[in-house]
Amino acid sequence: MEKIRERFKQNKSSCESVRLRKRSSILYSTDDRRPQTLETFTVNEILNRFLTYGYETWEWKEGIRGYSYPLLFALMYKLLDLMNYDTAYLLVFLPRVFQALLAAYADVKLYHLILQWETPDVAKWTCFCQLCSWFTWYCCSRTLTNTMETVLSTLALCFYPLPGSKMHNSWKYLCLVSLAVVIRPTALIVWLPLLFYHFCGEQNKLKFITQRCIPIVALALAVSTLIDSVFYGKWIFVQWNFLKFNVLHNVAEFYGAHPWHWYFTQGLLVVIGPHLPFFMHGCSLATKKHRILLITILWTTAIYSLLAHKEFRFIYPVLPFCMIFCGISLAKLQAWRKTAAGALLVLNLFPALYTGLIHQRGTLDVMHDLQRLCDISDSQNSTELLFLMPCHSTPLYSHLHCPLKLRFLECPPDLTGNEEYVDEAAVFFSNPLHWLKTSFPSQSTLPSHIVLFDFLEKEIAAFLEENRFTKQAELFHTHFPEGRVGKNILIYTRGSGL
Repeated sequence: MEKIRERFKQNKSSCESVRLRKRSSILYSTDDRRPQTLETFTVNEILNRFLTYGYETWEWKEGIRGYSYPLLFALMYKLLDLMNYDTAYLLVFLPRVFQALLAAYADVKLYHLILQWETPDVAKWTCFCQLCSWFTWYCCSRTLTNTMETVLSTLALCFYPLPGSKMHNSWKYLCLVSLAVVIRPTALIVWLPLLFYHFCGEQNKLKFITQRCIPIVALALAVSTLIDSVFYGKWIFVQWNFLKFNVLHNVAEFYGAHPWHWYFTQGLLVVIGPHLPFFMHGCSLATKKHRILLITILWTTAIYSLLAHKEFRFIYPVLPFCMIFCGISLAKLQAWRKTAAGALLVLNLFPALYTGLIHQRGTLDVMHDLQRLCDISDSQNSTELLFLMPCHSTPLYSHLHCPLKLRFLECPPDLTGNEEYVDEAAVFFSNPLHWLKTSFPSQSTLPSHIVLFDFLEKEIAAFLEENRFTKQAELFHTHFPEGRVGKNILIYTRGSGL
């Protein structure tokens, strides 16, 4: 286990997630009362957890990174362990319920912020847009650091001194921003223009820096460094490592690069989705007090565009900001309001359901099948799993929760500057048969199970037949296979199988 953890510390996961929830049509009412109670928000988020089943990031459950966020899951595991309820199902289920509850609370606070900052109508429609957004369904109950970053940023915004806001509290919002940066340092990108705007508006700037910012930041970094150092077994400053590897050394580019304009031409358009026309209309209606939010959205998108490695989830934290402008747009509409709202709901429903229940679900289904091996394995069992899939395709011990022997293709970035460096996964896919024959020269070294995508089946058919592997299961993964990812996932076994 320790060896596996050491291997994982250099890796970077880039998976995305999915999620859904059912919304009440009370938002169509012209009544200005609260459209949702806290209980309704909570039910919606928990429902989303059950309607979400697809490709998910497991980097924190597997301990790939060294931030303080995994401590939440470690405490959760310890509590389950003490109660003798540390089953694989609960270890997967409870963190997502916890994340869903946080997302529900953030949605409630966002509604209350807009309720006192704008008109009740704008608050109602902002709430509606936030709740029916397909990408919010896609991410909000996932254990992504981006999800926690979004939740904390939304909560911090509720206490931020927006022009005309009555809810502002500098201590609260600075604490939440510090926590967001500790969990994911890129949260600072979102908050730099907001912090600068607040600084410029402060009458006593020295007091703001010395008595609020410095104490909160120092405490957050000290606690974070202490936690990370305990888990790593040595003194370490993770936030600096994050900056050094992902920005200064641009290690993230190793996992894929996109053109500079990708967020403007694809990323932001996909994340906002069917809300895009309303977002554009809302921006055109924005007044001076909305300007800082619009600047923050453009700033965040522009700064992320400077980085070579780009993902949809990176700009998820600005989505709630975008929904405020969508709410302004819908509140302004009169004759077409219900029609527009109905169209938004329908157009978001299909991608939410599809990405939540169908798309890329195979990597979780296969772990459910393999988990059965834990019931029959013991110290005398020679069960060994080999994953011939792209890096980070599946979760591992977090979904198995038993000491099976696992081997998987690795792709740690090169930190030595070797221009001829090629990771193990790339070596394998360049010549699968040769890699298999050199890695398993004799029958005694062969694994008992091989997990692979179906496109690879023909390429290694000779190896499978020669060593008497038989297909045990075939699980659907996606309708849109590409590159090294196939439509189905196959499980091959030697001997009696699962």
